[in-house]
Amino acid sequence: MDKLLNEFTGTVRRAVDDYQMILPGDRIAVGVSGGKDSMLLLLALHHLQGYYPVPFHLEAVTIELGFPGMDFAPVDALCRELEIPYTCLKTDIKEVVFDIRQESNPCSLCAKMRRGALNNLLRERELNKLALGHHFDDAVETFMMSLLFEGRISCFRPVTFLDRSGITQIRPLIYAGEQKIANLARDLQVPIVDNPCPQDKNSKRYEIKSLLKSMGEDYPDMKSKIFGAMQRLPLAGWDPAPPSR
Repeated sequence: MDKLLNEFTGTVRRAVDDYQMILPGDRIAVGVSGGKDSMLLLLALHHLQGYYPVPFHLEAVTIELGFPGMDFAPVDALCRELEIPYTCLKTDIKEVVFDIRQESNPCSLCAKMRRGALNNLLRERELNKLALGHHFDDAVETFMMSLLFEGRISCFRPVTFLDRSGITQIRPLIYAGEQKIANLARDLQVPIVDNPCPQDKNSKRYEIKSLLKSMGEDYPDMKSKIFGAMQRLPLAGWDPAPPSR
C-alpha cells in the first residue's frame, strides 16, 4: 500500500513543482467533500508533507451542505489518525438552493455559496491556500464545456489567486486521472462519503463526461492530446514553470 501511495504522491508532487503550488510557510487547507478525489488529495499532501523540502502546514475543511444522510465521522476519524486538524462547518446551503430558492440552475448558486463559506472559514483559521480535488479529467471536461457551450477556450487554472479574499487556490491532482484515483481509493480502502445531490448526474459536466467517454472508445489518447494542447498553447496559467537548475 505504501508503494501505491508513494507513486500517487509522486504524481501530485510533479504538479506541485511544475506550477510552484507550495511556498515556504504556506498554511494549506484541503477542501474535503468526502469524495474519492479530495480524500486522496488529503492523503497525498499529508504524505508529501513528510519529506517535501518546503515546509508547510496542512489542515482539512468541509462545508457540510445540509443533505440528510451525509456522515463525516469517518473523515474526522481519519484526520485524527493522521493528526491533521479538521473543521466541518454545517450550513443551510441545500435548504437555500433547493428548498427556498428552487433554483433552475442550482449548481451555480451552490458553488458560489460554498466558495463564500470556504473563504470565510479559511480566513478564520488563518489559512492562505485552498487545495481542491480537481483532477486531469476535470480539467479536460472543463475545457470542453467552455468550448462547446460558451464558444471560449478557457479552463480553471492550476494556481489561482483570489484577490478579494487573499486566498490562493491550488489543484495538485491535475496530472492524476479519475480512474487511477478511483482504483487507488478502492485499494487503500479510503472512507468515502456518498453524495446525495440530485444534480450529481444531471448536469452539463456529466453530458461532457459521457461524450468524452464515448469518443475515447475510438480515440483512446484524445484526453491526453487535449490536456497537452492546453499546456502548449499555453492556456492562461497552464504554462509549467521551467525546471530549476
